[in-house]
Amino acid sequence: MTAALLVETLKLRHSVVGIIATLAIVGGTIALLGGLTAALTGGNPEVIAKAGPGASLDWAGLLSLATQITSAGGLLGFGVILSWMFAREFTDGSITGLFALPVSRGRIAMAKFIVYAMWVTVVTVTLTGCVLALGLVLGYGIPGDDAWAGIGRQLVLVVLTGAVAAPAAWVASVSRSMLAGVGCAIGLVVIAQVSVLAGAGAWMPLAAPALWAISQGAAATVGQLLLSLALALVFVALTCATWVRLQMNR
Repeated sequence: MTAALLVETLKLRHSVVGIIATLAIVGGTIALLGGLTAALTGGNPEVIAKAGPGASLDWAGLLSLATQITSAGGLLGFGVILSWMFAREFTDGSITGLFALPVSRGRIAMAKFIVYAMWVTVVTVTLTGCVLALGLVLGYGIPGDDAWAGIGRQLVLVVLTGAVAAPAAWVASVSRSMLAGVGCAIGLVVIAQVSVLAGAGAWMPLAAPALWAISQGAAATVGQLLLSLALALVFVALTCATWVRLQMNR
């Protein structure tokens, strides 16, 4: 298992996809926050109307914008990484070599998830730190208690967003296609948005973390957030089971 973890870590660390996804999630979020803040400072009426609670030029507004961007963009970015991690063996043709390894394919799949979880943790800390630094650069001052609570919710949001992207790994494994996994990630974003409009609210596991963070904890309960984690665990188990049953001819 240790060898599998090391190999998967090296694959992700040296991959172009991993680097681009990390930059897109972290750098893209900060760039959007900076651009939206500039538009709000300039008094752009369209941006002010669309920003809602994020229209205020303070910590509350900045963190509100950060949660809105993370909930959609983060889910897509995390889904892309999972799709690549689980489909690359098929697209590169290296899947046949895994049948000769002393490590079971189920353990290899679990190693991929563990490495992914570590990467999500790094992205979470980095992104939240960058949001904090941006607020200080913008002159919002030292965060107060409410701001620190918002920063904490941002941390939890990124972690849970990374978790609910797990179905993309299963789709990529079953279809043996990265494009199918990416399509699944896009579908997850759409389903989350439509379910909220349809009135499902925080009972939709894909939407619960975002609703919880945006509403400052009022729109989702701990039980509903646990459903999000349960969804992730179900698809982790399904993906590992899929890898255990893999056959060379299909």
